[in-house]
Amino acid sequence: MRALVTGGAGFVGRHLVRHLEACGDDVTALDRHGARGVDITDAEGIRDAIAAARPEVVYHLAAVSHVGDAWADPGRVFRVNAEGALATLRACRDADVERVVVVGSADVYGAVAERDLPLAEDAPLRPITPYGASKAAADVLALQAYLGEGLATLRVRAFNHTGPGQDRAFLAPGLAGRIADAERDQRDEIAVGGLDPVRDLGDVRDVVRAYRLLAERGEPGEAYNVCTGRGVSVAEVAERLLGLSQRALRLAVDPSLVRPVDVPRLVGDPSKLRAATGWEPEIPLDDTLAAVLDDARAAG
Repeated sequence: MRALVTGGAGFVGRHLVRHLEACGDDVTALDRHGARGVDITDAEGIRDAIAAARPEVVYHLAAVSHVGDAWADPGRVFRVNAEGALATLRACRDADVERVVVVGSADVYGAVAERDLPLAEDAPLRPITPYGASKAAADVLALQAYLGEGLATLRVRAFNHTGPGQDRAFLAPGLAGRIADAERDQRDEIAVGGLDPVRDLGDVRDVVRAYRLLAERGEPGEAYNVCTGRGVSVAEVAERLLGLSQRALRLAVDPSLVRPVDVPRLVGDPSKLRAATGWEPEIPLDDTLAAVLDDARAAG
Protein backbone atom coordinates (compact mmCIF):
# COMPACT_ATOMS: atom_id res chain seq x y z
CA MET A 1 0.00 0.00 0.00
CA ARG A 2 1.30 3.49 -0.84
CA ALA A 3 0.86 5.62 2.26
CA LEU A 4 1.57 9.23 3.14
CA VAL A 5 1.84 10.48 6.72
CA THR A 6 1.56 14.16 7.57
CA GLY A 7 3.42 15.01 10.76
CA GLY A 8 5.66 12.05 10.00
CA ALA A 9 8.55 13.35 12.12
CA GLY A 10 6.40 13.81 15.23
CA PHE A 11 6.11 11.44 18.17
CA VAL A 12 3.18 9.41 16.83
CA GLY A 13 4.22 9.95 13.22
CA ARG A 14 7.57 8.25 13.74
CA HIS A 15 5.94 5.24 15.35
CA LEU A 16 3.32 5.07 12.59
CA VAL A 17 5.91 5.27 9.81
CA ARG A 18 7.91 2.43 11.40
CA HIS A 19 4.77 0.31 11.74
CA LEU A 20 3.65 0.93 8.16
CA GLU A 21 7.09 0.09 6.81
CA ALA A 22 7.16 -3.09 8.92
CA CYS A 23 3.86 -4.04 7.28
CA GLY A 24 5.46 -3.62 3.84
CA ASP A 25 3.89 -0.27 2.92
CA ASP A 26 5.62 2.27 0.70
CA VAL A 27 5.63 5.34 2.97
CA THR A 28 6.12 9.05 2.33
CA ALA A 29 6.50 11.08 5.53
CA LEU A 30 5.78 14.81 5.40
CA ASP A 31 6.75 17.26 8.11
CA ARG A 32 7.87 20.84 8.48
CA HIS A 33 11.45 19.65 8.93
CA GLY A 34 13.75 17.52 6.81
CA ALA A 35 14.01 16.79 3.11
CA ARG A 36 10.23 16.70 2.67
CA GLY A 37 9.60 19.82 4.71
CA VAL A 38 6.21 21.42 4.11
CA ASP A 39 4.02 23.54 6.37
CA ILE A 40 0.64 21.90 6.88
CA THR A 41 -1.10 25.27 6.45
CA ASP A 42 0.55 25.77 3.03
CA ALA A 43 -2.33 24.53 0.89
CA GLU A 44 -0.36 24.65 -2.36
CA GLY A 45 2.64 22.89 -0.86
CA ILE A 46 0.49 20.13 0.62
CA ARG A 47 -1.38 19.69 -2.67
CA ASP A 48 1.87 19.38 -4.61
CA ALA A 49 3.40 16.93 -2.12
CA ILE A 50 0.37 14.63 -2.10
CA ALA A 51 0.01 14.78 -5.88
CA ALA A 52 3.68 13.83 -6.29
CA ALA A 53 3.49 10.91 -3.82
CA ARG A 54 0.26 9.48 -5.32
CA PRO A 55 -0.70 7.72 -2.06
CA GLU A 56 -3.56 5.28 -1.78
CA VAL A 57 -4.08 6.24 1.87
CA VAL A 58 -3.19 9.41 3.77
CA TYR A 59 -2.80 9.50 7.55
CA HIS A 60 -3.26 13.09 8.67
CA LEU A 61 -1.39 13.50 11.97
CA ALA A 62 0.20 16.94 11.60
CA ALA A 63 -1.02 19.13 14.46
CA VAL A 64 -0.16 21.11 17.54
CA SER A 65 -0.74 18.26 19.96
CA HIS A 66 -0.25 19.69 23.47
CA VAL A 67 -3.44 20.91 25.14
CA GLY A 68 -1.53 23.43 27.28
CA ASP A 69 0.04 25.13 24.25
CA ALA A 70 -3.42 25.96 22.93
CA TRP A 71 -4.14 28.26 25.86
CA ALA A 72 -1.03 30.32 25.07
CA ASP A 73 -1.75 30.75 21.34
CA PRO A 74 -5.22 29.51 20.36
CA GLY A 75 -5.07 31.25 16.98
CA ARG A 76 -1.99 29.34 15.90
CA VAL A 77 -3.45 26.05 17.15
CA PHE A 78 -6.64 26.60 15.16
CA ARG A 79 -4.70 27.46 12.02
CA VAL A 80 -2.54 24.35 12.24
CA ASN A 81 -5.16 21.89 13.45
CA ALA A 82 -8.23 23.05 11.55
CA GLU A 83 -6.89 24.90 8.50
CA GLY A 84 -4.16 22.28 8.13
CA ALA A 85 -6.81 19.56 8.07
CA LEU A 86 -8.77 21.51 5.46
CA ALA A 87 -5.70 21.90 3.24
CA THR A 88 -4.92 18.19 3.54
CA LEU A 89 -8.49 17.09 2.79
CA ARG A 90 -8.70 19.27 -0.31
CA ALA A 91 -5.34 17.98 -1.53
CA CYS A 92 -6.51 14.39 -1.01
CA ARG A 93 -9.71 15.10 -2.94
CA ASP A 94 -7.77 16.59 -5.84
CA ALA A 95 -5.35 13.63 -5.89
CA ASP A 96 -8.14 11.00 -5.74
CA VAL A 97 -6.76 9.46 -2.56
CA GLU A 98 -8.69 6.29 -1.76
CA ARG A 99 -8.80 6.70 2.03
CA VAL A 100 -7.93 9.47 4.47
CA VAL A 101 -7.47 8.75 8.18
CA VAL A 102 -7.91 12.06 10.01
CA VAL A 103 -6.42 11.66 13.48
CA GLY A 104 -8.31 13.72 16.04
CA SER A 105 -8.59 13.70 19.80
CA ALA A 106 -10.94 12.65 22.57
CA ASP A 107 -10.62 16.23 23.81
CA VAL A 108 -13.46 17.02 21.39
CA TYR A 109 -15.87 15.45 23.90
CA GLY A 110 -14.99 17.95 26.64
CA ALA A 111 -16.24 17.56 30.21
CA VAL A 112 -18.64 14.65 30.58
CA ALA A 113 -20.72 13.27 33.42
CA GLU A 114 -19.70 10.04 35.11
CA ARG A 115 -22.96 8.45 33.96
CA ASP A 116 -21.94 9.00 30.31
CA LEU A 117 -18.71 7.01 30.60
CA PRO A 118 -17.24 5.19 28.83
CA LEU A 119 -17.78 7.51 25.90
CA ALA A 120 -19.10 6.17 22.61
CA GLU A 121 -18.72 7.94 19.28
CA ASP A 122 -22.30 9.28 19.37
CA ALA A 123 -21.51 11.45 22.40
CA PRO A 124 -21.88 15.17 21.62
CA LEU A 125 -18.80 17.24 20.80
CA ARG A 126 -18.55 19.83 23.59
CA PRO A 127 -14.90 20.89 23.78
CA ILE A 128 -13.83 23.07 26.68
CA THR A 129 -10.27 23.79 25.53
CA PRO A 130 -9.02 25.68 22.45
CA TYR A 131 -7.20 22.51 21.47
CA GLY A 132 -10.41 20.48 21.67
CA ALA A 133 -12.25 23.10 19.61
CA SER A 134 -9.60 22.98 16.89
CA LYS A 135 -9.82 19.19 16.74
CA ALA A 136 -13.62 19.30 16.67
CA ALA A 137 -13.38 21.61 13.66
CA ALA A 138 -11.07 19.16 11.90
CA ASP A 139 -13.48 16.32 12.72
CA VAL A 140 -16.40 18.20 11.16
CA LEU A 141 -14.32 19.12 8.10
CA ALA A 142 -13.52 15.43 7.57
CA LEU A 143 -17.21 14.57 7.83
CA GLN A 144 -18.12 17.34 5.38
CA ALA A 145 -15.50 16.08 2.91
CA TYR A 146 -17.16 12.65 3.02
CA LEU A 147 -20.77 13.82 2.86
CA GLY A 148 -20.32 16.71 0.45
CA GLU A 149 -17.43 15.60 -1.75
CA GLY A 150 -17.33 11.82 -1.53
CA LEU A 151 -13.85 11.65 0.00
CA ALA A 152 -13.47 8.39 1.96
CA THR A 153 -12.50 9.86 5.32
CA LEU A 154 -12.23 8.03 8.63
CA ARG A 155 -12.33 10.16 11.76
CA VAL A 156 -10.17 8.96 14.64
CA ARG A 157 -10.77 10.22 18.17
CA ALA A 158 -7.63 9.12 19.93
CA PHE A 159 -7.61 9.04 23.70
CA ASN A 160 -4.39 9.65 25.64
CA HIS A 161 -1.39 7.58 24.63
CA THR A 162 2.28 7.58 25.47
CA GLY A 163 5.48 5.68 24.80
CA PRO A 164 9.20 6.10 24.15
CA GLY A 165 10.06 9.28 22.27
CA GLN A 166 7.24 11.47 23.58
CA ASP A 167 8.11 15.02 24.65
CA ARG A 168 8.51 15.78 28.34
CA ALA A 169 5.68 18.31 28.09
CA PHE A 170 3.29 15.34 28.38
CA LEU A 171 2.31 13.54 31.57
CA ALA A 172 4.17 10.23 31.59
CA PRO A 173 7.45 11.38 29.96
CA GLY A 174 7.38 14.54 32.10
CA LEU A 175 7.18 12.49 35.28
CA ALA A 176 9.71 9.97 33.96
CA GLY A 177 12.12 12.76 33.07
CA ARG A 178 11.88 14.25 36.54
CA ILE A 179 12.44 10.81 38.08
CA ALA A 180 15.51 10.27 35.89
CA ASP A 181 16.80 13.72 36.90
CA ALA A 182 16.23 12.95 40.59
CA GLU A 183 18.05 9.61 40.28
CA ARG A 184 21.00 11.32 38.64
CA ASP A 185 21.10 14.30 41.02
CA GLN A 186 20.24 12.24 44.11
CA ARG A 187 17.14 14.27 44.96
CA ASP A 188 14.18 12.89 46.89
CA GLU A 189 11.24 14.87 45.50
CA ILE A 190 9.66 15.37 42.08
CA ALA A 191 7.07 17.91 40.96
CA VAL A 192 3.67 16.91 39.64
CA GLY A 193 0.53 18.74 38.52
CA GLY A 194 -3.04 17.81 39.45
CA LEU A 195 -3.28 14.21 40.67
CA ASP A 196 -7.03 13.65 40.33
CA PRO A 197 -7.76 13.63 36.55
CA VAL A 198 -8.47 10.18 35.11
CA ARG A 199 -7.48 9.30 31.56
CA ASP A 200 -7.77 6.37 29.17
CA LEU A 201 -4.02 5.86 28.62
CA GLY A 202 -2.72 3.55 25.91
CA ASP A 203 0.60 2.73 24.29
CA VAL A 204 1.46 4.59 21.08
CA ARG A 205 2.57 1.33 19.46
CA ASP A 206 -0.90 -0.12 19.98
CA VAL A 207 -2.48 3.11 18.74
CA VAL A 208 -0.66 3.15 15.39
CA ARG A 209 -1.71 -0.45 14.80
CA ALA A 210 -5.29 0.73 15.14
CA TYR A 211 -4.74 3.51 12.59
CA ARG A 212 -3.57 1.10 9.91
CA LEU A 213 -6.36 -1.36 10.66
CA LEU A 214 -8.89 1.45 10.29
CA ALA A 215 -7.39 2.43 6.96
CA GLU A 216 -7.93 -1.16 5.81
CA ARG A 217 -11.23 -2.09 7.45
CA GLY A 218 -12.94 1.04 8.76
CA GLU A 219 -16.14 2.39 7.24
CA PRO A 220 -15.65 5.72 5.42
CA GLY A 221 -17.55 8.59 6.98
CA GLU A 222 -17.51 7.02 10.44
CA ALA A 223 -15.78 8.16 13.64
CA TYR A 224 -13.82 5.70 15.80
CA ASN A 225 -12.54 6.00 19.35
CA VAL A 226 -9.03 4.61 19.74
CA CYS A 227 -8.79 3.80 23.43
CA THR A 228 -8.39 0.99 25.95
CA GLY A 229 -11.71 1.38 27.77
CA ARG A 230 -9.90 1.62 31.11
CA GLY A 231 -9.25 4.73 33.19
CA VAL A 232 -6.13 5.49 35.22
CA SER A 233 -5.59 8.56 37.42
CA VAL A 234 -2.58 10.84 37.24
CA ALA A 235 -1.82 9.76 40.81
CA GLU A 236 -1.74 6.09 39.76
CA VAL A 237 0.53 6.81 36.78
CA ALA A 238 2.86 8.71 39.10
CA GLU A 239 2.88 5.94 41.72
CA ARG A 240 3.57 3.27 39.09
CA LEU A 241 6.52 5.28 37.78
CA LEU A 242 7.82 5.88 41.32
CA GLY A 243 7.68 2.12 41.84
CA LEU A 244 10.16 1.76 38.96
CA SER A 245 12.55 4.37 40.37
CA GLN A 246 16.00 3.55 41.69
CA ARG A 247 15.41 5.98 44.58
CA ALA A 248 12.69 6.44 47.18
CA LEU A 249 10.93 9.53 45.86
CA ARG A 250 7.95 11.58 46.97
CA LEU A 251 5.57 13.74 44.95
CA ALA A 252 5.14 17.49 45.42
CA VAL A 253 2.26 19.27 43.66
CA ASP A 254 3.53 22.23 41.62
CA PRO A 255 0.74 24.78 40.91
CA SER A 256 2.48 25.84 37.68
CA LEU A 257 1.90 22.35 36.28
CA VAL A 258 -1.85 22.41 36.96
CA ARG A 259 -3.89 23.31 33.85
CA PRO A 260 -6.34 26.24 34.07
CA VAL A 261 -9.17 23.97 32.86
CA ASP A 262 -8.98 20.20 32.82
CA VAL A 263 -11.45 17.43 32.08
CA PRO A 264 -11.84 15.46 35.34
CA ARG A 265 -12.41 12.03 33.81
CA LEU A 266 -12.16 10.86 30.19
CA VAL A 267 -12.55 7.17 29.34
CA GLY A 268 -13.62 5.79 25.98
CA ASP A 269 -15.54 2.82 24.64
CA PRO A 270 -13.49 0.94 22.00
CA SER A 271 -16.35 -1.39 20.98
CA LYS A 272 -16.84 0.17 17.55
CA LEU A 273 -13.13 -0.05 16.73
CA ARG A 274 -13.02 -3.68 17.88
CA ALA A 275 -16.06 -4.62 15.82
CA ALA A 276 -14.62 -3.03 12.68
CA THR A 277 -11.03 -4.22 12.94
CA GLY A 278 -10.60 -6.84 15.68
CA TRP A 279 -8.06 -4.53 17.38
CA GLU A 280 -7.13 -5.03 21.01
CA PRO A 281 -4.43 -3.25 23.03
CA GLU A 282 -1.49 -5.59 23.55
CA ILE A 283 1.05 -3.68 25.67
CA PRO A 284 0.40 -3.50 29.45
CA LEU A 285 0.58 -0.06 31.04
CA ASP A 286 3.48 -1.07 33.31
CA ASP A 287 5.52 -2.09 30.25
CA THR A 288 4.70 1.21 28.57
CA LEU A 289 5.75 3.24 31.61
CA ALA A 290 8.96 1.21 31.98
CA ALA A 291 9.84 1.99 28.36
CA VAL A 292 9.13 5.68 28.91
CA LEU A 293 11.35 5.75 32.01
CA ASP A 294 14.16 3.88 30.24
CA ASP A 295 13.90 6.42 27.42
CA ALA A 296 14.16 9.31 29.90
CA ARG A 297 17.24 7.79 31.56
CA ALA A 298 18.90 7.26 28.17
CA ALA A 299 18.23 10.89 27.23
CA GLY A 300 20.32 11.99 30.20
